[in-house]
Amino acid sequence: MSFITDDFLLHSDAACELYHDYAKDEPIFDYHCHISPEEIAIDRQFKNLFEIWLAGDHYKWRAMRANGISEEYCTGQATDYDKFLAWAKTVPETLRNPLYHWSHLELKRYFDIDTLLSSDTAEEIWNKANQQLNTPELSVHGILKKQKVAVICTTDDPTDTLESHQQIARSDLPTKVYPTFRPDKALTINQLEAFKAWVQKLEQVSNGDCTSFQGFLEALKQRHDFFHSIGGRLSDHGLENCFADSCSETEAATIYDQARLGKEVTPEQQAKFASFMMLYFGHLDAGRGWVKQLHLGAIRSNNTRQSAKLGPDTGFDSIGDFNQVRALQQYLDTLDRDERLPKTIVYNLNPSDNYLFATMMGNFQDGSIAGKMQFGSGWWFLDQKEAMEWQLNALSNLGLLSRFVGMLTDSRSFMSYCRHEYFRRVLCNLVGQDIEKGEIPRDMELVGGMVKNICFGNAKNYFDLIL
Repeated sequence: MSFITDDFLLHSDAACELYHDYAKDEPIFDYHCHISPEEIAIDRQFKNLFEIWLAGDHYKWRAMRANGISEEYCTGQATDYDKFLAWAKTVPETLRNPLYHWSHLELKRYFDIDTLLSSDTAEEIWNKANQQLNTPELSVHGILKKQKVAVICTTDDPTDTLESHQQIARSDLPTKVYPTFRPDKALTINQLEAFKAWVQKLEQVSNGDCTSFQGFLEALKQRHDFFHSIGGRLSDHGLENCFADSCSETEAATIYDQARLGKEVTPEQQAKFASFMMLYFGHLDAGRGWVKQLHLGAIRSNNTRQSAKLGPDTGFDSIGDFNQVRALQQYLDTLDRDERLPKTIVYNLNPSDNYLFATMMGNFQDGSIAGKMQFGSGWWFLDQKEAMEWQLNALSNLGLLSRFVGMLTDSRSFMSYCRHEYFRRVLCNLVGQDIEKGEIPRDMELVGGMVKNICFGNAKNYFDLIL
């Protein structure tokens, strides 16, 4: 008996109709992810199920560690197959964790495997999946076509050459792949040696001179312009909270010169400098008609010992408890007063901030663009069924669900496109329940049209990208 049925997560007739008739066949618009553009450019063919499914997946590593699996089988030197066996041993213990749903949904959609993964079935599943991975249908390009991925927006540092993006643009891949400008390292002026090295890379790639602060700003603008020239229309910042201290250009230049001389930058000076830079980036985005994304609230690398050994993004991050509201308000309001507030999507990581963020976005809707200010989808620890419903309900109560630009993968894995299907099923089930209760009309043209737009149409209209 199949676990992933046609009506998986759909618990009413209305939900089934909405999903199968309006959501299921919409293309995927993945406007935020950490997919490797190089792997798309070379059309990577994965050797085995470990490479495509487990390598780099800190969600799985966290579950494996919690199940008593040693680090050797997560990030260590065990063989690919032994790491897969360790994951197979863990999967039955993930009941009620979203990993159980995601894992079996991915096995079904990519390999047509209905068998539940466990130690007993691991060898069978490994062999069947690996056999298919050797076919063109499951190369990177084959996956993107099979999953109907229309658009991917990667996450890219301003110092990236974007050569892979240019190579992709010259290929015959139907999926459009665009860079996203993520200048977070420009804010880390307190990390003197790392900042100096990053500025040197910026000088090289921009052919600029960053000796002066003005040269630094001009080099960043040059890179912003370059991203735009090859189709980029989004920026992104991953911050604990917004920076919104008052800082003049003269003050920022003084702090910059101080850092360039190797003199210590205090936390207060770093916050001021970052505040000036965030406004500068906001002005660049507004001037080009871009969308700005703010990912707020992660507290990273909490385990000092393991983070020092394994590095960042290895599964030691969590939800932070930061005071978000005043700084976010001041940042958005300053840009708005200057009439340079770009289209903006704000994502919170702490679910207690749902209503805070949703109401804050409503303060800056100006009637110029439908859904200009977006309360973003469930992100990271909130990208599972329960938290998706929390986000959808908060947006419905405090804004316009009908204008929502929908889900994203936020993933490094080409196996993660099923997250769009997962979201669509959750959305249709939630709205379908409202229909069955009589809380919204059983008008499928109206309600189904909204669902269809949330799945693809709204994102297509919101992001100024060439499809």
